[in-house]
Parts: sequence; C-alpha cells; structure tokens
Amino acid sequence: MAVLAVGVLAGVAGCDGGGTTDSKPSPSAAPAGPPPRTERQLTAAALSDGERAGAYTVSTYPLGGPLDTDYTAAPAVCQPLVSLAPGVSGFRPAAEVGRRAEDPREKLGVTVDVRLRSYAGQGAARVMKALTTAGRACAGGFTEDRLSLVRAKYLATETVKAPHLGDDSVAYRFTILDVRGKKKLYEYLTVVQSGSTTLSFRAEVTGTKDIGAVPVDVIRAQWAKFDAS
Repeated sequence: MAVLAVGVLAGVAGCDGGGTTDSKPSPSAAPAGPPPRTERQLTAAALSDGERAGAYTVSTYPLGGPLDTDYTAAPAVCQPLVSLAPGVSGFRPAAEVGRRAEDPREKLGVTVDVRLRSYAGQGAARVMKALTTAGRACAGGFTEDRLSLVRAKYLATETVKAPHLGDDSVAYRFTILDVRGKKKLYEYLTVVQSGSTTLSFRAEVTGTKDIGAVPVDVIRAQWAKFDAS
C-alpha cells in the first residue's frame, strides 16, 4: 500500500490542471546491501597470529597470501572453486584478510587457508551464486593452471554438507590428480556468507590422506570471532 501511495502522489505531482509532463519515472534501484567491512574491521574479526583453534595454530602469511590465489581454472566457470582473487576472477573485494591454520605437531599435515573478504553492494551474494553454479558445472572435473608452470587435473567436484552459519554457505570436496598423474589427492573448500562478507576455508593435506572435511575447530573459532566483532 505504501508503494502504491507513493506512485499515486508522484502522478498527481506530475499534472497541473489536467496537463501532462515529459518526465519519466526513474527505474527502481537494486538493493544496495550492507556496507562492506574495511580492512581494519576484517583484521579485527579474523583469527590473529598465534591464536589457537583446537589443535591448530593460526599464523599470518608473510607476503599477504599463498601463491595459489593466482591460480586459474579452465573452463572459466570453475574459477570460483580455485581462487576468488581479484587478479584472476571477476570479483573485486573492498577489503581482504588472509590467515592460515596448521597443526604444529604435524610437519606434513593439514593446512587451512582462511580468507575474509568484504564486498560492496550484492557482491558477496554474487560470489555465493557463482560458487553454486561452479559446483554444478564442474562436477565432472576441470583443469587448474598454476602460474602457467604446471597444470593440475581436478577429477571431480562433490557437494558436501555445509555448516549452518551466516546467511548462506557451501562446501565442496575435490579429487585431484597429482602433477605426475599417478596419485589422487583430496582438498576441501567451505565458504560462508554473512551480509557483505564471505569467510572461506580451504583445507589441503600433503599426501593422499582424505581428511573428510575442513577441520571444524578452525571454522568454529573463526566464525565465533567474526560473529562477535
């Protein structure tokens, strides 16, 4: 009713004694969405250097992030599953903060790349939509180009149970053929969206062990700190 009333009043204002107006109503603007968090806000919401998440210890990347943020995928629809870095994807976050979590007791154990990204407008929702599309389109596999030096073959992308957190969440299991083409490796990706922010967790393990999921302690610890910020 409120929208109807506004439309009626606008029509009345456009007439003067039965006359007409050449002005046209402007198209409705898309919802602006919540404002993106700044880098300072993301840093405050991220796990800090030395913080514990169960058996895992958090640290900062010395150069801001791992090299695989520059990896690309073919076909291009699979790119969100590989990297959402602005240099290789169509998404440009307003701010980004990265962390990694490792079990210090294991020299060749699990590494979890944790990245918090904030987006303007509906950017975070579009990221989630692109991830969902990629998960379906790339179920049969795709190719990952690693800095134009080597290519990795993803044999399968499987949707797995995602945590019930935030406004939306997705989770995937990847089966990857090693660079020699002999062994199968397994990685996991979980992404949670909350408002203008996405929290992504990519778990990798050195070797052929299938860890079954992104370590839940890392997800819980990061979400708890983010949710309280």
